[in-house]
Amino acid sequence: MDIAQASMQFDAALAEFARARSTSPQASSLSLLERARLLMTMPGGFDVLYRRVRALESAGIFGTSDWSTPAILQPALAKHSLREAGAVTTVVEAISEIRLLAVVRGDYFHRGISSEQARNFLTQVMALNLDLLSGSLTEADRERPKQLGMIVEGLYQYLISHLGYDSLLDSLVAEVWRLLEQGPVQVDSICDMIGQIAKCLYDPDLETNGTADATRLVRALFAPTPGSKEDPGLDVYQLRLAKMDRTALSAEATEFARNMHDTGLASPYHAIFLRFLRTSNEDELIPKALGLTMTGLDDFYCYNQLVYSLIDEAIFPETCQAVYGLTMMLERGSLFTPAVAQALWRQIKLKLSAETQQALTDVFGKAVPPRVFLLAGVLNLLGQPLGVGQGNNPSCQSAIGLSMWASNEADYLLQVLAWAARDNEVLSRFEGWEVSSRNLEPGLVKEAPVDVDPVSLILIPHLDRIYAEMWRRCEDRDDDAHRWINPEFYGWWVSHGFRVVADIHTGELENYEDFVRHFYASYHPFYNDNMPLIHPQPAGIVVTDSAARLVGRHAITIQRVALSPTNEMRVYFFNPNNDSGQDWGQGINCSTRGNGEIRGEASLPIAEFASRLYAFHYDTLELGDLTAIPEDEVARVMELGYGSWAAPEE
Repeated sequence: MDIAQASMQFDAALAEFARARSTSPQASSLSLLERARLLMTMPGGFDVLYRRVRALESAGIFGTSDWSTPAILQPALAKHSLREAGAVTTVVEAISEIRLLAVVRGDYFHRGISSEQARNFLTQVMALNLDLLSGSLTEADRERPKQLGMIVEGLYQYLISHLGYDSLLDSLVAEVWRLLEQGPVQVDSICDMIGQIAKCLYDPDLETNGTADATRLVRALFAPTPGSKEDPGLDVYQLRLAKMDRTALSAEATEFARNMHDTGLASPYHAIFLRFLRTSNEDELIPKALGLTMTGLDDFYCYNQLVYSLIDEAIFPETCQAVYGLTMMLERGSLFTPAVAQALWRQIKLKLSAETQQALTDVFGKAVPPRVFLLAGVLNLLGQPLGVGQGNNPSCQSAIGLSMWASNEADYLLQVLAWAARDNEVLSRFEGWEVSSRNLEPGLVKEAPVDVDPVSLILIPHLDRIYAEMWRRCEDRDDDAHRWINPEFYGWWVSHGFRVVADIHTGELENYEDFVRHFYASYHPFYNDNMPLIHPQPAGIVVTDSAARLVGRHAITIQRVALSPTNEMRVYFFNPNNDSGQDWGQGINCSTRGNGEIRGEASLPIAEFASRLYAFHYDTLELGDLTAIPEDEVARVMELGYGSWAAPEE
């Protein structure tokens, strides 16, 4: 169905609804709202509804509800209506906000609310939902039925396209910094938001006092150095570089590094600068331009020819974020593993299959060859293993695999990537049998992902099929299949001990107290003889929304358990859902900074984390004393669990 047909059907439903309400104030609006929902899923659908808000309200779409008196509406309740309610409530709230947009723009005069009031309301609601402007849906949004998550995201993109960012600047700047502090691999949407911030800063009609944090972001992307301070354009900057002496070039290098490390963003000018250094025999300035410290310098000087080749082959304005990826890869000492260096040489020369080239071109365009996008993606992932995300796809298992391999076994990651990119096949083993991704049925990912990084784009379809095949081979077993799959899929370091909190057949909780005690005795340093976690371990959590209601199960990795700077025992974990700062209800808010987190980690106090834990692996030979865990600690975990996702059915 195209937009024209959908519009005609909506108009017919609206006319029928108006007739019904004229004779019966209680006439059902469900059919009309379903037509509105379908429109919201289509390009141009919000415009269709915008032109009909007067008719919708006249027909009685808001009835006698609070929506019929817009002056009393509350932004916090609007967020709940959009993000957590059912389809009917969400669609009505969306129509209400489209109505208020029409009031703001002067296309609809409403006796119940002024244009200024409507703008303030929408501004506050959008500020409360700024995460939707980042281009990624939360797990709760993604799991909503009837494309409601996508609809709400589309609504906010529509509102912001008409209202602009001027009144949202402070909130938007704070949101960008919050996302950057998590070290994401994908930054395109963040750069888009910074572009909008720049428009606000340099718009003479807008009041932008107190914008130091905004200026830092804009400068890092568009004017990071003295030679680029007025954003002259890449061609002009290239000409300026040719006229600079050694002192000026050194100053440029210093400022590039300072701004990149300040924000975690690399500028297109930075890529131009590095390429200029390579062609003008100024290679000795490259470490300064990358801002390398001792480990990074050692890695650079031991493997300088490889680093030079990576710059030549992967660093372009269109892939400039790979400058930061390369820097962080060197800072992690990744090349000191000889197999990784050799695998990167292979990656540089890898001949991509026609299918791989087409997939990369379809998503990332033709500005540079597909192999460049993929190599740049490799640098970003190896530099920030905790920055990879699953996009809006049900691929958390594959995403945590990419993260673990990039952290622990980068040569294996590069091997499976070579298979996938060159041969359109990935090989694995399950209990002694070879498993090939070729000709397997899709798993949870039914269509190729388009909102992920280049490495994920190529690997996720293969990994998803392999994981699904392993699952099929375990379907008839008497325990949760993750027990057998995870050690085979992720690697030898996954512990073979395994606990799951619920019966796989009935879903009923089993031995909850014993489950909690095993977790504490395995992971809590006070009760496991102070044994640190050597390798990240996959685990299953139960995601809840801000009202502590069940959303679904989700795969994460436990990175470590340690005391925070304030001596609070916390679990530090990697969440591949693109934004780890989530509100899980009951006052449980995942922290991404300020509590000792390493860039890319989320953390929670151990009891709060354990209350959302569903399954975990542990070393049976290193289990602590189960009886040493305090009764009140176990009781608190169980109380939080029973008060949220594990609440008994009434």
